[in-house]
Amino acid sequence: MLETYLSDRQLGARYNVHHLTPRRWLNEDPTFPKPVKLSPGCTRWKLSEIEAWEAAKAATQPKS
Repeated sequence: MLETYLSDRQLGARYNVHHLTPRRWLNEDPTFPKPVKLSPGCTRWKLSEIEAWEAAKAATQPKS
């Protein structure tokens, strides 16, 4: 199966935040997935790692 990669703009759209916010999360949340450098000037996040991070976050949220 091929890996899907997301740009900072795609992550921003996914979470309805500014496209630089995921980069800020790297410094604020040690569990946030690190991006991978695919080539010079092309840094992306693996969708599978983002989904795993979302699942881990959801599991730690208190149930209402």
